[in-house]
Amino acid sequence: MVNRLSPRDAMYYFLDDSRSTTHLGALLILEPAGADPAHDGGDPSESGPSVSSPDDPPRPTLDYAELVSLVENRLQLIPHYRQVVREVSLGLARPVWVDDPDFDINFHIRRAGLPRPGGAFDLDDLVARVMSRPLDRTRPLWEMYLIEGLADGRLAILTKSHRCLIDGDAAREISEVICDGTDAPESLPEDLWMPGSPPGDTSLVVGALAEALARPGDLVETMIRGNGLVSEMRSAVGTTARRVGDVVSQLTDSAPRSPLNNAGTTTRSFTSTKLPRRGCAKIAERHACTVTDVELAIISGVMRKWMLSFDPAEGPADTVRVVVPLAVRDPGVEVTADPDPGWIGVGKPSFVTDLPVGEDNPTVRLAQVAGLADRYAQSSRRMTRGPSPLFSELGVVPFPEISSRAFRSLNSRAYNVPVAMSSAPIPDRFVFGTPVRQMYSIPTLVSQRALAISVIEYGDHLHFAFVADRGVIGDLPAMADYVFESYEELVHSD
Repeated sequence: MVNRLSPRDAMYYFLDDSRSTTHLGALLILEPAGADPAHDGGDPSESGPSVSSPDDPPRPTLDYAELVSLVENRLQLIPHYRQVVREVSLGLARPVWVDDPDFDINFHIRRAGLPRPGGAFDLDDLVARVMSRPLDRTRPLWEMYLIEGLADGRLAILTKSHRCLIDGDAAREISEVICDGTDAPESLPEDLWMPGSPPGDTSLVVGALAEALARPGDLVETMIRGNGLVSEMRSAVGTTARRVGDVVSQLTDSAPRSPLNNAGTTTRSFTSTKLPRRGCAKIAERHACTVTDVELAIISGVMRKWMLSFDPAEGPADTVRVVVPLAVRDPGVEVTADPDPGWIGVGKPSFVTDLPVGEDNPTVRLAQVAGLADRYAQSSRRMTRGPSPLFSELGVVPFPEISSRAFRSLNSRAYNVPVAMSSAPIPDRFVFGTPVRQMYSIPTLVSQRALAISVIEYGDHLHFAFVADRGVIGDLPAMADYVFESYEELVHSD
């Protein structure tokens, strides 16, 4: 029996084009060998880590060979990472997962070095260049880099995975799989993997036709019962009190016009920074709001400053519309949440809210952010489960290029910026016994978006990451400075 891509995974697979790729990943910055495990750690450009006591037991040393062995052992938890996507002729069915008969883990795990001095700018530039390149579709759709040459002797691990590989909690991103909760690496049973025989094109076509004959009423049932787009449009006509589905909301409640929705190129830029979590918590306590509200207010300040610099004569718009995970406002929405949360959140319920970037006073801006988020997190009109395929029940993909183009058109004005946020603090993580000191999620930047933002609460800091289309936003590193400026405004506000 073939293992077919889900409708949503197939949608992301076909969304790739010459100007957009739907991969994401993570950047983990690790403590250098011999450093004090209790060392708090700073920026990659800082130097002088503490040295552990001679009485402490030696820690395992992570190098390329150990990383390869670790990943090989953990791939049994994420089988799609050893499989390729095969399309079915004439689009008679969704593509299938097929074992890669020539799987070469050394192709996927690579070494990279930073030029001296190996500071934060050099690291961000390397991440940008890696994330700009499309993945090789003839191989499993992921890459991993062991990055050496950071100024203080630290290492970094950069992961890059296609969005179709990841299905929420069911299939995690590889950065989450290689990490442990303690400094003792977990050893899984030996995995003696052998690739299965790949099906031929004729076999895939025959299988697709057999599936279609086994359920010939799907198309008629979809049209009569109104699943997918038809149901959404009929429901919208039948009741004007609410809008159901992303398509209807996108057509009737578009986001403000913004250069952030301009189409650009696949050339990416990346920047990252972190703030003390304790300082943000103090701001939240002083203004009777949540740390999430403070994070969104800081992002509002960043967007205001960037828009003023983008076109000083025009000034910022009144709002920027963002999509945010619903769990950051309502923890009860994830009733089956993993007690050991991950940092790559995809496919989760979200809501759309507005950031008042036109407001100059940071205190008022924070109050407005909190009020709007509370309001819209309770509104069914603002709910979304993210991009959804059209007519997902059919399974047939006769014109994937046309379908993807239609999706991009419908999705282009739903919001300006996606903001990925962790709904819970991430506990300490280790890679082969080596502590992870900083952690950044690298979100997907889909077509018709020029910017994506992520925020992770890890250790004592909030880690902000920005991914942008370099053709639209050429000054992305300035946003890291705007994060500190917006934070300082709130610290010193009344």
